[in-house]
Amino acid sequence: MVATMQTTHYRSCPLCEATCGVAITVDGNRVVSVRGDDDDPFSRGYICPKGTALADLHADPDRLKRPVVRDGDGWREVGWDEAFDLVASKLNAIRARHGKHAIAVYQGNPSAHNLGLLTYGQLLLRTLGTKNSYSATSLDQLPHMLAALLMFGNQLLMPVPDIDRSDLFICLGANPLASNGSIMTAPDVKSRLKAIRERGGRVIVLDPRRTETAEKADQHVFIRPGTDAALLLAMVHVLFAENLVKLGRLRANGLDELRRASTQWTPERAAQITGVSAADIRELARALATTKRAVLYGRIGVCTQEFGGLAAWLCYAINALTGHLDEVGGLMFTTPAVDPLPLAAMLGFDGGFDRYRSRVSQKPEFGGELPVTVLAEEIETPGQGQIRALITSAGNPVLSAPGGPRLEKAFAGLDFMVSIDPYINETTRLAHVILPPTSPLERSHYDAALNAFAVRNVAK
Repeated sequence: MVATMQTTHYRSCPLCEATCGVAITVDGNRVVSVRGDDDDPFSRGYICPKGTALADLHADPDRLKRPVVRDGDGWREVGWDEAFDLVASKLNAIRARHGKHAIAVYQGNPSAHNLGLLTYGQLLLRTLGTKNSYSATSLDQLPHMLAALLMFGNQLLMPVPDIDRSDLFICLGANPLASNGSIMTAPDVKSRLKAIRERGGRVIVLDPRRTETAEKADQHVFIRPGTDAALLLAMVHVLFAENLVKLGRLRANGLDELRRASTQWTPERAAQITGVSAADIRELARALATTKRAVLYGRIGVCTQEFGGLAAWLCYAINALTGHLDEVGGLMFTTPAVDPLPLAAMLGFDGGFDRYRSRVSQKPEFGGELPVTVLAEEIETPGQGQIRALITSAGNPVLSAPGGPRLEKAFAGLDFMVSIDPYINETTRLAHVILPPTSPLERSHYDAALNAFAVRNVAK
């Protein structure tokens, strides 16, 4: 028997926005255990079930480790050189014949959790120069990014709750106990919310569902889906009507316009639309305005509705009106070790809105991307600029995007499709070539993106 020596490696878990510290013990090439890193000053030993499953993901026999090429109804494993040559020749031929916009790109959520995809991957995909660039952004946080662009001048300047010093946490359309925080990197968010209550503060959740977070809150206020903007406008109305606006050190433009826009949105009117009583609306506005360290946090429920852009903007506006924007215990801007703004500019992420529109239904671009909801029609509709080839990277839009069956049919009709993914799934099974990445335990990592939204300034 050959003796081996166990070693422990300390990493950040890349599976969600919490970025928990993990201690990974290995014996040769075998992962013995994955546990929370007790010495990590940010996550303090916390780890969720996803983190402990990193070993299972690494050793999963279904995970692809070499490129595969579709061969009839099956797959044929090939070498990397053969796979790269095939992809390059196919994409070059389509680009030469139909132009650069005939190649589309779709990037999934894990792009933000992978340093290679976030840097070198962007340099490749963005420099293709295609207008047909898509990502999970338009399915997730685009309204928050648009609000940041319009209010603060850059789509990445999204402030986050100073949850560790807040005495009132109002949570709208979010379930951080399930998500571990989102655009709020906060490992062990359950303990952080519990700490608010232990120091005499309050947690209030507004949500159509009795979520895990609502179960642990001091108060759960039910709200009809899709009515967040009406609720927020009514809160703005109360702030102006009761002279509760206090900007503090902020200098803001457009206050008179916002006051006029909210005049007709009385709590009584909003109550009929939202199902939230006028008394509760007034109490929410007054509580925010009169609590020294308070924050209103809105997340994906705010985004996935007809007036998501307005609702996201109003969340920022209310924090500003109550003196809680970039203040201790409120909604604060981070100061990460790696400034994401110049890095994003270097990688080709440019802030802009409606500089061009989609070919078929004339939907506006945002940040150099079109909404995923137009991807299928851009493949199906003949004419100049029709999508004929697709690169998917770390995404499964057939499963995660609206109109999955339509996307499935559209992808099947492409001239060529290549997927960068470790699995054959609902989307990648339609590709001609699948290029598998290394597992999370086989690559170096730094949270260049997620540290920019952490509730404490941290670098690992």
